[in-house]
Amino acid sequence: MTDDPRTRAVYVISVAAELAGVHPQTLRAYERKGLLDPSRTRGGSRRFSEEDLARLRHIGELTNAGLNLEGVKRVMDLEREVARLLMLVDATRADAREAVARAHQLYRRDLVPVSQSMVPTRPQGRATPRGGVIQ
Repeated sequence: MTDDPRTRAVYVISVAAELAGVHPQTLRAYERKGLLDPSRTRGGSRRFSEEDLARLRHIGELTNAGLNLEGVKRVMDLEREVARLLMLVDATRADAREAVARAHQLYRRDLVPVSQSMVPTRPQGRATPRGGVIQ
Protein backbone atom coordinates (compact mmCIF):
# COMPACT_ATOMS: atom_id res chain seq x y z
CA MET A 1 0.00 0.00 0.00
CA THR A 2 1.04 3.57 -0.62
CA ASP A 3 0.90 6.67 1.55
CA ASP A 4 -0.60 8.79 -1.26
CA PRO A 5 -4.37 8.99 -0.60
CA ARG A 6 -5.10 9.32 -4.34
CA THR A 7 -3.56 5.95 -5.11
CA ARG A 8 -4.62 4.08 -1.97
CA ALA A 9 -7.01 1.36 -3.10
CA VAL A 10 -9.82 1.41 -0.56
CA TYR A 11 -13.14 1.07 -2.42
CA VAL A 12 -14.71 -2.31 -3.12
CA ILE A 13 -16.28 -2.70 -6.56
CA SER A 14 -19.85 -1.98 -5.43
CA VAL A 15 -18.85 1.27 -3.72
CA ALA A 16 -16.63 2.36 -6.63
CA ALA A 17 -19.46 1.63 -9.09
CA GLU A 18 -21.93 3.62 -7.00
CA LEU A 19 -19.53 6.56 -6.68
CA ALA A 20 -18.93 6.50 -10.44
CA GLY A 21 -22.62 6.12 -11.23
CA VAL A 22 -22.22 2.86 -13.15
CA HIS A 23 -23.03 -0.82 -12.62
CA PRO A 24 -20.29 -3.04 -11.13
CA GLN A 25 -20.43 -5.13 -14.30
CA THR A 26 -19.39 -1.98 -16.22
CA LEU A 27 -16.24 -1.77 -14.10
CA ARG A 28 -15.45 -5.39 -14.92
CA ALA A 29 -15.95 -4.67 -18.62
CA TYR A 30 -13.65 -1.63 -18.43
CA GLU A 31 -11.04 -3.80 -16.75
CA ARG A 32 -11.33 -6.47 -19.49
CA LYS A 33 -10.86 -3.73 -22.13
CA GLY A 34 -7.73 -2.48 -20.35
CA LEU A 35 -9.26 0.84 -19.32
CA LEU A 36 -8.92 0.12 -15.60
CA ASP A 37 -6.38 -1.79 -13.57
CA PRO A 38 -7.63 -1.90 -9.99
CA SER A 39 -5.53 -3.27 -7.16
CA ARG A 40 -6.29 -6.71 -5.82
CA THR A 41 -6.38 -8.04 -2.31
CA ARG A 42 -4.61 -11.28 -1.42
CA GLY A 43 -7.97 -12.98 -1.91
CA GLY A 44 -8.34 -11.48 -5.41
CA SER A 45 -11.02 -8.88 -4.68
CA ARG A 46 -10.78 -5.62 -6.61
CA ARG A 47 -9.99 -2.42 -4.74
CA PHE A 48 -10.35 1.00 -6.37
CA SER A 49 -8.54 4.24 -5.52
CA GLU A 50 -9.42 7.90 -5.98
CA GLU A 51 -7.26 7.82 -9.13
CA ASP A 52 -9.35 4.91 -10.43
CA LEU A 53 -12.51 6.92 -9.74
CA ALA A 54 -11.09 9.94 -11.58
CA ARG A 55 -10.26 7.62 -14.48
CA LEU A 56 -13.84 6.31 -14.40
CA ARG A 57 -15.18 9.87 -14.58
CA HIS A 58 -12.90 10.55 -17.53
CA ILE A 59 -14.11 7.40 -19.30
CA GLY A 60 -17.67 8.59 -18.70
CA GLU A 61 -16.89 12.00 -20.21
CA LEU A 62 -15.37 10.41 -23.29
CA THR A 63 -18.21 7.93 -23.82
CA ASN A 64 -20.76 10.74 -23.32
CA ALA A 65 -18.91 12.65 -26.04
CA GLY A 66 -19.67 9.75 -28.40
CA LEU A 67 -16.57 7.57 -28.24
CA ASN A 68 -16.87 3.81 -28.01
CA LEU A 69 -14.62 1.91 -25.58
CA GLU A 70 -11.93 1.30 -28.21
CA GLY A 71 -11.87 5.03 -28.94
CA VAL A 72 -11.69 5.78 -25.21
CA LYS A 73 -8.74 3.38 -24.89
CA ARG A 74 -6.90 5.04 -27.78
CA VAL A 75 -7.54 8.55 -26.44
CA MET A 76 -6.33 7.57 -22.98
CA ASP A 77 -3.23 5.88 -24.45
CA LEU A 78 -2.48 9.06 -26.41
CA GLU A 79 -3.02 11.21 -23.31
CA ARG A 80 -0.58 9.01 -21.40
CA GLU A 81 1.95 9.31 -24.25
CA VAL A 82 1.56 13.11 -24.37
CA ALA A 83 2.12 13.29 -20.61
CA ARG A 84 5.26 11.14 -20.97
CA LEU A 85 6.57 13.33 -23.78
CA LEU A 86 5.87 16.52 -21.83
CA MET A 87 7.90 15.14 -18.94
CA LEU A 88 10.69 14.33 -21.40
CA VAL A 89 10.55 17.87 -22.83
CA ASP A 90 10.70 19.34 -19.32
CA ALA A 91 13.70 17.16 -18.47
CA THR A 92 15.41 18.10 -21.74
CA ARG A 93 14.82 21.80 -21.08
CA ALA A 94 16.27 21.46 -17.58
CA ASP A 95 19.32 19.66 -19.01
CA ALA A 96 19.75 22.39 -21.63
CA ARG A 97 19.54 25.13 -18.98
CA GLU A 98 22.20 23.36 -16.93
CA ALA A 99 24.44 22.95 -20.00
CA VAL A 100 24.09 26.65 -20.84
CA ALA A 101 24.89 27.60 -17.24
CA ARG A 102 28.00 25.38 -17.30
CA ALA A 103 29.09 26.92 -20.61
CA HIS A 104 28.64 30.43 -19.20
CA GLN A 105 30.75 29.53 -16.19
CA LEU A 106 33.52 28.25 -18.47
CA TYR A 107 33.43 31.39 -20.60
CA ARG A 108 33.62 33.64 -17.57
CA ARG A 109 36.65 31.74 -16.30
CA ASP A 110 38.44 32.10 -19.64
CA LEU A 111 37.95 35.86 -19.92
CA VAL A 112 41.09 37.95 -19.50
CA PRO A 113 40.76 41.62 -18.49
CA VAL A 114 41.73 44.07 -21.21
CA SER A 115 44.08 46.93 -20.32
CA GLN A 116 42.31 50.24 -20.04
CA SER A 117 45.11 52.22 -21.74
CA MET A 118 44.70 53.31 -25.36
CA VAL A 119 46.95 51.57 -27.85
CA PRO A 120 47.46 53.49 -31.13
CA THR A 121 46.57 51.42 -34.16
CA ARG A 122 48.31 53.69 -36.75
CA PRO A 123 50.96 56.34 -36.62
CA GLN A 124 49.94 59.85 -35.53
CA GLY A 125 49.52 62.45 -38.27
CA ARG A 126 47.56 62.91 -41.46
CA ALA A 127 47.48 60.15 -44.03
CA THR A 128 48.53 60.77 -47.63
CA PRO A 129 46.78 59.32 -50.67
CA ARG A 130 49.56 56.73 -51.09
CA GLY A 131 49.29 55.50 -47.53
CA GLY A 132 52.10 57.59 -46.10
CA VAL A 133 51.88 59.83 -43.07
CA ILE A 134 52.62 63.55 -42.96
CA GLN A 135 54.02 64.64 -39.62
